Amino acid sequence: MSSALVLLSLVVFLPSVGALALAFFPRKSEDASRWFALATTVVTFLLTAWMAIPGDGKSAQFQLGVAEMQNVFNVSWLPSFGVQYYMGVDGISFPLVLLTTFLSVLAMGAAWPIAKHVKGYCILFLLLETGMLGAFVALDFFLFFIFWEVMLLPMYFLIGIWGGPRREYAAIKFFLYTMLGGVCMVVALLALYFNSDVTKLIGKLSPAEWRATHLLDAYDSRIDAAVTGDARTFKAVELMQADIASGAATEHTFNILAMQQLGQKTDAFDAVLLGGKSIQWWAFVLLFIGFVIKVPSVPFHTWLPDAHVEAPTPISMILAGVLLKLGGYGLIRICYPICPDAAHDLAYFVVTIGVVSMIYGAFAALNQKDFKRLVAYSSVSHMGYVVAGLGVWSAAAATGYDADYWKMGMNGAMFQMIAHGISSAGMFFMVGVLYDRVHHRNLNEFGGLFAKMPVYCCLAWVIFLAGVGLPGLCGFIGEACVTLSVWKFSPVLAVVTAFTVILTAGYILWAFQRVYLGAEYKGPHEEALVPSTWRERAIGATLVAAAILFGVLPYQTVFRYMTPSVDKVVADLVAWQRRDDAVAPAAAMAGASTEPEAATPAANAVSANE
Repeated sequence: MSSALVLLSLVVFLPSVGALALAFFPRKSEDASRWFALATTVVTFLLTAWMAIPGDGKSAQFQLGVAEMQNVFNVSWLPSFGVQYYMGVDGISFPLVLLTTFLSVLAMGAAWPIAKHVKGYCILFLLLETGMLGAFVALDFFLFFIFWEVMLLPMYFLIGIWGGPRREYAAIKFFLYTMLGGVCMVVALLALYFNSDVTKLIGKLSPAEWRATHLLDAYDSRIDAAVTGDARTFKAVELMQADIASGAATEHTFNILAMQQLGQKTDAFDAVLLGGKSIQWWAFVLLFIGFVIKVPSVPFHTWLPDAHVEAPTPISMILAGVLLKLGGYGLIRICYPICPDAAHDLAYFVVTIGVVSMIYGAFAALNQKDFKRLVAYSSVSHMGYVVAGLGVWSAAAATGYDADYWKMGMNGAMFQMIAHGISSAGMFFMVGVLYDRVHHRNLNEFGGLFAKMPVYCCLAWVIFLAGVGLPGLCGFIGEACVTLSVWKFSPVLAVVTAFTVILTAGYILWAFQRVYLGAEYKGPHEEALVPSTWRERAIGATLVAAAILFGVLPYQTVFRYMTPSVDKVVADLVAWQRRDDAVAPAAAMAGASTEPEAATPAANAVSANE
């Protein structure tokens, strides 16, 4: 059993094991349930923190400067359908895994005011953590979809049982929107699966590329140990061909990395469907809808404010800090690499969706009287930067396929996901601290809190300034990179993007003035506005420290882990664009495709030599 299988499986399923253990706790042992759930999240975080310590490739620790997947394992699960228990991490997924375990600790610490059905809450919270972590590390599309759906039910109950007065409405709305995204995703998943054909990769991949997909891992034990190097890869390809021809294996695959190669180097997904558009074009549209619902982007954003307003504070922290990031992760891991033709064709549309979400979310936040709803709309605005940064396909033949700005945009979008995870979780926590005391969120009834809760207000000030994007705090780097990259793509959209910064400063500073400054508090329960507790200060100070650390040391904390993998995604897509631009004119003149037909390992060797 490999160390990678043990480590990643432990990271993903340790919270579920904790949830199972909690099921045997006495129902009234509320404090014990809280502390046990917190300890489980702490241990899970420590495992990922140990992985984050740079290694030399000989251990399970993350190896810096490596763009490919690390700690990969691949175990056959449903062989007749090609489904695998297939996991791994790279610079795109690992920072999000670390963010998930980090925020899970803080959110569980923020759950102490939960007084109803505490054991049930802790069990569902830990199951939710397993779903989030599994989605980030799954490399089999079927497995990814299972974890995606696993997140749905715990979140539904956490909102529907422990939420506010309109919790049933918010939970059902969240459920229906997420289910819509899941239906779109499963249709695209089946379309891609039944049109995948791994034999089309023969002659198109070098031995190193074959090994990177891990398609051939199952054949390693059937090859003589004396066969080494590239010859071993070619032998595995022969065995795979033989198994497919005999019916012992299927040519279809759910392997995400193999699907990426099929989308970029073969015509597997190019068959024409409705409206003269290809399979991959429609798959991209369906996947894009599924993922931007989770982001969320306009016009699929309306579930988010209701879910946030009604959700308890810890769940709002997780919803904004982690779940929204799964949408951006799906775009960069699945949509773009598997469906490059559609991504290139719809680039302007994608960026426009991102920019519209920025502006709409900011104006909507300006119009709110509910403090928590304001923060919720700020998430719509801030996550618009993620969609725009991923979509700025600025490489073109006219510019010599210069992809520097697109790399800046994608890296900025990824950093923005991490930064927004810190600042949004912090803002929701700060709102929750007040709500736990006075049981309302009316911005017009607050005021003068700085004199009553000075330490809390200082911590809130830093967190909200991180949301503004103040230089030196985590919110600045990602927004700046995305804005600069959009300028290369479209100056008009870049001007609108830059204007959003003014709106963001407007609604956050105005909210801060109404709540924390001013002459006096005008709402009910003024006697409850007492200084923050040690628990509240510890959680707030941790988020403040993270906001400062990521703002001052962005390379050391995030970019050095992330950039090689993000740059590789861009480089692969630009390489696809070069091939597509070269093939299209020749195909038009010949009236037929010029794709070479190679079906033997010998052809593979020729490809590798070239």
